[in-house]
Amino acid sequence: MTDDWKVVISRLTHLIDKAEKFFLQNNVTDSEEETNSLLDQYSAFRWQIRFGVPKLIPVRHPDLMDINDLIGINQEIDTLDRNTRQFLYGLPANHVLLWGDRGTGKSSLVKAILNRYADQGLRLIEVNKDGLIYLQELTELIWNRQESYVLFCDDLSFSDQEAEYRELKAMLEGGISARPNNVLIYATSNRRHLMPRQIVENKFPATDQDELYPRETTEEKVSLSDRFGLRIAFQRISKRTYLDIVSHYSQQRCLPISDDELEQEAIEWEASSSGRSGRVARQLIDDLEGRLKS
Repeated sequence: MTDDWKVVISRLTHLIDKAEKFFLQNNVTDSEEETNSLLDQYSAFRWQIRFGVPKLIPVRHPDLMDINDLIGINQEIDTLDRNTRQFLYGLPANHVLLWGDRGTGKSSLVKAILNRYADQGLRLIEVNKDGLIYLQELTELIWNRQESYVLFCDDLSFSDQEAEYRELKAMLEGGISARPNNVLIYATSNRRHLMPRQIVENKFPATDQDELYPRETTEEKVSLSDRFGLRIAFQRISKRTYLDIVSHYSQQRCLPISDDELEQEAIEWEASSSGRSGRVARQLIDDLEGRLKS
């Protein structure tokens, strides 16, 4: 590449950076009144990146759960409910990481908590991974609002090459900017530490290519999950709990089927699926209702 082309590319990059900052600043300023209007009307939102600019999108038809439909996770419900009430009452509360097996109710519980406390000022903003870069811009939008906002990071995990986790770490604890009192972060993940761990991290360096201090890499990965004051573990449910969930949904939908037939259907469905979970139970009931009422 010639020096002339290097100069052209450098100038273009500079112009693009200035354009992005201009559009971002004008987008926030011009839409401030509109944003406040949306915040007044809705209880659930998505923080999305559109054409490189973050935007708050209302969820007009949120998929809210009834907390009474969550069977077999009473302790997990009580823990998150208590923390959320402290938050709503203006008392000290913690960021929360809900981690564990898939389909065990982590995301459903967060949505159920919103359903329970929306009329008391609780609001939920779903933040995807690409939106983490703009967390500071998001908190500025809701800083002086009277509602209590949970930033919801669903199914969160990071690879070694991704840098977004540093923005999340700074928001949780350790950044130069303060966090408003009306914001907490609730995240769900299948990983306890949100990042992959390798056996090699526990080995001493053996070659010139090995890291001299592998423990430092491990500490870096663990430090993210440590910033969540509450870490709630979700375990794969027992057979009895699985059958109780199936029975609960069957009664709720008034399915014309005997208890023995329902149990047999549940056992067969589990054998052909990914295992026992509340999600699998609901999938069975959806299929069974369609067959029985067709």
